[in-house]
Amino acid sequence: MDLSTKYLGLHLRTPLVASASPLSEQLDNIRALEEAGISAVVMHSLFEEQLTQSSLDLDHYTSFANDSFAEALSFFPEPKTFHVGPELYLEHIAQARQSVKIPIIASLNGHSRGGWIEYAKKIEQAGAAALELNLYSIPTDPQLSGAVIEQTYLDIVKEIKTQLNIPVAVKLSPFFTNFGHFAHQLSDLGVDGLVLFNRFYQPDINIETLEMEPHLLLSSPQELRLPLTWIGLLYGRIQADLAATTGVHQAKDVLKLLMAGAKVTQMASVLLRRGIGYVRTLESELLDWLEEHEYHSIEQLQGSMSQTNCPDPSAFERVQYVRMLQGYHAHIQI
Repeated sequence: MDLSTKYLGLHLRTPLVASASPLSEQLDNIRALEEAGISAVVMHSLFEEQLTQSSLDLDHYTSFANDSFAEALSFFPEPKTFHVGPELYLEHIAQARQSVKIPIIASLNGHSRGGWIEYAKKIEQAGAAALELNLYSIPTDPQLSGAVIEQTYLDIVKEIKTQLNIPVAVKLSPFFTNFGHFAHQLSDLGVDGLVLFNRFYQPDINIETLEMEPHLLLSSPQELRLPLTWIGLLYGRIQADLAATTGVHQAKDVLKLLMAGAKVTQMASVLLRRGIGYVRTLESELLDWLEEHEYHSIEQLQGSMSQTNCPDPSAFERVQYVRMLQGYHAHIQI
């Protein structure tokens, strides 16, 4: 039984990929993921704010004593000896690359041009097999149009894509007026993959302390429907590979997304809940299902239920929404 797939030009043993999460912060976890059967690891994200803060910190510590006696400057190390966050991230990639045989995919998370280009190059030099750009922004300026925001994203992606030799994937949120059009624009720029979808982590309100509090919720299987829909709509219509993330918890979730057209399925929440060893269970269940249904490879089912191949293409469109509501009301008991 052949579970192999190709994503971002990388030949992967299975479609099971660990998405960006705290699990990848420790080398032991990355080794454990490989041992459990994960085919690639997306590293935890390096945030644009970290790049900015590191630059400010470095400037502060190397300039605040400029007016002091010359002898005093000898107490401060040279700039190259500072171990700021981004440098540790690069070192972690290099160590992970040397520790395992599976591909290590780096992750940059931001929303403006900032220091993306510089660190994208450094990430490539550190040995990352590919780079995942996590375009995460919550526009708060009501005067800023969607077209301007999209063009900013396209400019970032275009510049990074032209500067790197390693594959580049873009991780997106679904919140675009016409997501399909934007996906086509990214694919036309030569992006190697699209990762659908990013999850926004909204804050909560503490009604006792009257403070805003961060509130992290792990994904649920119900969230699978959104990436499944868009992967099914985009498959066969763009050149970029499609990766699914959010809501992948069971082998049947993996199978559904592959049938919609995904090349890989990324997961984090289920591994945080059930442990890294759960990867073995997923792989075993995938093999059992394929054998039971007489498939010889993952490739046979990829895209088989996309809109271009589905027996009922209208299932991905508005008409299905109407059918669903009508069907639901028909079962209401009064």
